[in-house]
Amino acid sequence: MAVASDYSSPRRPIPVALFNAIGRSLRRLGHSRPLDVGSLLRHASRKLGNIGTEAFAFEEALSALVDSINHEANLNSLGMAIQRARLTAALTNHLRVERFLANNPQVSEVDLGKIVLIAGLQRTGTTLLQRLLDSHSQVRGISASDALNPIVSDRPRLRERLAPFLAKRIISYLAPQFKAVHPVDSSAPEEDVLLLDLCFMSQSAEATMHVPSYSKWLEEQDHTGAYEFFSTLLKIQYLRRPSRIWVLKSPHHLEFLDTFLRVFPNATVVQTHRDPLKTIPSFSSMVCHARSIFSDQVDPKEAARHWLEKIERMVQRSMQSRSMAHHDNFVDVHYGDLVDQPLEVLRMIYGSAGVKFDKQDEERALECLRQNVKDRFGQHVYGLTEFGLSREIVESKLGFYRKHYAIPYE
Repeated sequence: MAVASDYSSPRRPIPVALFNAIGRSLRRLGHSRPLDVGSLLRHASRKLGNIGTEAFAFEEALSALVDSINHEANLNSLGMAIQRARLTAALTNHLRVERFLANNPQVSEVDLGKIVLIAGLQRTGTTLLQRLLDSHSQVRGISASDALNPIVSDRPRLRERLAPFLAKRIISYLAPQFKAVHPVDSSAPEEDVLLLDLCFMSQSAEATMHVPSYSKWLEEQDHTGAYEFFSTLLKIQYLRRPSRIWVLKSPHHLEFLDTFLRVFPNATVVQTHRDPLKTIPSFSSMVCHARSIFSDQVDPKEAARHWLEKIERMVQRSMQSRSMAHHDNFVDVHYGDLVDQPLEVLRMIYGSAGVKFDKQDEERALECLRQNVKDRFGQHVYGLTEFGLSREIVESKLGFYRKHYAIPYE
């Protein structure tokens, strides 16, 4: 089954359509309820027993995001309700982490061991590679449960255990075609950018909403504090389930590779590459599908322009970071090689990282491949023209990237 593209008038389940219609009527009557930073902080504090919020160091980031959502995102009623709940949950988790750190100072002494970072652009095979690396018996990724519940008790509540499963079911209900665009598996490793969401300094927002002023603000910030908090979250995960080898993955890290390497100087960085004429329209489609969950006013051409500019910046910054890096522990993986000879790619990465890859690990990787067959949830159909793009436009922006890494046309 092919996935159609109708971002301007997506089909909604009847209860969702009714909820949004009631919300539109209330807004016309002047009964709108925008997001408010103070209210979000108070709500999160009450959920933890009215603890103080003085330890929250990322209020400026939250304020920039909230202001952009209120004035630019054009969310429908359900979209606003989901974002309110998501921001409250992130705040609650951040405050819970701060309280945990105050009572467990030993966290700072944790040695995470080896880190393998997949920092390729979107739609270049990063999810498949992440799952293949995570299939290794000694390697650990970040799961949806880790991100949604970074601090859990030894006997977690049912709601905490079900959160990843429920998140997947909600996405399937609101956007049943999305799983063909980007398969979501609550048992598989997730993008660790979800941990950066806890300090409101990640690309997640602009991948799911129209928030250009927040995006601009994010580009201009020093991300050191966010990555130090990110490191702390990984150390907390180590205490929950120790591992000496980690696989991390998010295109977000490509833009801030210099900061990542200051915080994790010994990481092995794997950069995946694929023909931009394939990846740009594919990711534009993914962004528009995601935005259409939360908004009834999705402009595919604007979304594609925004991300084409963003991706050009990400590539330029990553190339600069790599040229200034103090070590050469970088591995470049072309999409065609990953598809045609995945085991050889894994051997190359593990060899660079100094990780053993034996016959048993090969079998686990092959089983992972059998479970991650392309188009198993439907065919993702997309093209340049529906996003106002052309071969010439993409090449003018990313031709230097293709040339630098010798990326073939598909």
